[in-house]
Amino acid sequence: MQELWIGILGTAGTILSTVSLLPQVVRTWRTRATSGISAAWLVTAMASMLIWIGYGSLISAPALVLVNIICFLQCAYILFIKVQGERLSLAKRS
Repeated sequence: MQELWIGILGTAGTILSTVSLLPQVVRTWRTRATSGISAAWLVTAMASMLIWIGYGSLISAPALVLVNIICFLQCAYILFIKVQGERLSLAKRS
């Protein structure tokens, strides 16, 4: 019975972690606006996800690895759009 609850807890955490960034990804994709998002936060979050990926690999936890890869890619997309927007903004000023 304990294994069932552990599985439920892990599944719920995996789903919530993955879905937590999705609204921001969709908003960024639709509006191309990232002014309210901190680049430092994105980089820090991505670094923590890389650490979780390493940890999950070391303890043979594929679900942990997968969810962090998905979250990393979501943050990377937002950061890419943010950097791209800032470059365009700087180019317009010149």
